[in-house]
Amino acid sequence: MLGLTGSIGMGKSTVAAMLAGCGARIHDADHCVHRLYGPGGAAVGPVGSAFPGVVTGEGRGARIDRQRLGGRVLGDAGALARLESLVHPLVRRDQARFLRRAARNGCRLVVFDVPLLFETGGESLVDATCVVHAPPFIQAARVLRRPGMTRAILEDIRRHQMPDRDKLRRADHVVMTGLAKGHTRARVHSLWRRLSVRQGRIWPP
Repeated sequence: MLGLTGSIGMGKSTVAAMLAGCGARIHDADHCVHRLYGPGGAAVGPVGSAFPGVVTGEGRGARIDRQRLGGRVLGDAGALARLESLVHPLVRRDQARFLRRAARNGCRLVVFDVPLLFETGGESLVDATCVVHAPPFIQAARVLRRPGMTRAILEDIRRHQMPDRDKLRRADHVVMTGLAKGHTRARVHSLWRRLSVRQGRIWPP
């Protein structure tokens, strides 16, 4: 089982897609949170109670307005910690369901795609970790192309994520995405070949 992580704009989604193309089964924590915040999502009630005014819609159509929520937690370490204490257990529960399905299907390699893997202690849940990395100037260029993104928001996100030098030091594997995509793909395929035949402590079960 592989824990895949990397700071915003590093190319983690690209690497996850390449691993999926090789045959790995991916659990994407960000996509999971989108579902939890969406209509009928398990996070709508508790997050709405903790942060009044962030829920839009009513009844089954109620959902978390991510922009409003972001305005409440960005720059406020206490509010962010309160949000994480509500959402992270729900993500872990979804991960457990994902693993049960993967086990039934006989998957050789499963991947937890988690932006805050080290920050949340998620490395204890996997057999190995992989950090996706690119030079800071490439990261900034990618992120600042996103709608609504500013350099101030990027710097705030960086402050709340573990420094890349610490992630790289703790990683079992590193995939660089600042070079040609073919270079990244070759590295990912090499990683797949090694991990898909390995019996980990946790996976395969």
